[in-house]
Amino acid sequence: MQTLKNKDNPQRQYYFPAQIVESFIKEGKETIHTSVLAQLILSVMAGAFIAFGALASVLLSLDVKSAGMYNLLSGIGFAIGYAMIFLSGSILFTEINVLLPSYILQSKFWISKKILKFWAVCYIGNFLGALFVGLLLSLSGSLPPDFYDGLLKFMDKKMQFADRGAWGIVQVFFSAILANWLIGIAAVLATAARDVVGKILGIALPVIIFEAGNFQHAVANMGYFSISVLEGFEYSWWQFILLNLFPATFGNLIGGGILVSLLLSFAFKEDIDDEVIQEEEEAAEQSLKNK
Repeated sequence: MQTLKNKDNPQRQYYFPAQIVESFIKEGKETIHTSVLAQLILSVMAGAFIAFGALASVLLSLDVKSAGMYNLLSGIGFAIGYAMIFLSGSILFTEINVLLPSYILQSKFWISKKILKFWAVCYIGNFLGALFVGLLLSLSGSLPPDFYDGLLKFMDKKMQFADRGAWGIVQVFFSAILANWLIGIAAVLATAARDVVGKILGIALPVIIFEAGNFQHAVANMGYFSISVLEGFEYSWWQFILLNLFPATFGNLIGGGILVSLLLSFAFKEDIDDEVIQEEEEAAEQSLKNK
């Protein structure tokens, strides 16, 4: 009878929004309490995978003349990198901008030194991982010259704001809000899906929009820059960091942290399992006692 019952009522293939927020809370707690070494290793892995995503986006779109097909293929390529990150448990800076605010919101204290340290470790680890892949690709000599021509086109698109002065920096900031709003939704959809195919599709849809729109994503730009910097990129390190990376980072914090995580947490606060909230409140109280 039990078999017939399960057959007549198949298991739902996705999680509800409140369950997604609960998952963010638990994931945020788990990642923040891992060792610093583990955080660094997982962050380096995520940076490497984001560089592979940048690599795939260029390879798949080489010599494609149609703008629509070019954007689609480059978006699919980048989605490969994000799928590797989400499914491997690696730690991406812009992903934790979605996970941590949900965790923080349920705690009785605001952003602690431990959280700030975690953010810093993750950010540095992502950049190191991307640079390591860029170095290996350069040393390997595996890629043809036309690959780097295609890569420089991507970097020119990312750095076009640098020629617009102060207003260009502001535009990068707003573009970055849009970028991590979409990447945050990719995290939501990937968490909602209960199978691997659903997770990959949930990741791909927002990532294709983000890539096609040339929205500024700090870690994605790390991936492109890390591959191109050893091959004669016309912009200097300081131009990339000050005119693109920094404003993109702050925009990404808002896009993922506020427009995805905090809004969902507030909207579905009443539907979150009381046991999850109680567990976080007890953990927060214990943390305060230990100070």
